[in-house]
Amino acid sequence: MQTERVTFLTTRDHKAALDAFAASNGMSVGHVVREATTRYVIEGDMSEDDRFKLLIHELDEALPAMHAALDHAIEGQQSLRADIDAMLRDAGLSEAECVA
Repeated sequence: MQTERVTFLTTRDHKAALDAFAASNGMSVGHVVREATTRYVIEGDMSEDDRFKLLIHELDEALPAMHAALDHAIEGQQSLRADIDAMLRDAGLSEAECVA
């Protein structure tokens, strides 16, 4: 996808609100602005069915990355658990002793 730069001016308060919203939702400000403008431009001409189709398409595109992130998190937790178990064994402790 070829991209182009768009610049707009806003107040400090609006920029701070954009930054906070983006950060709290795990997105960049650019992503928030793209999403908002896309909805603003498209939704005026779309039927409800078309909106649902667009939403399904966006979810279909997002799900592989979400699954990969979850798989990575699970692998990290499993690795951490194995490291902790090994440290407990090396220290001569059992898991039952540590829980009590």
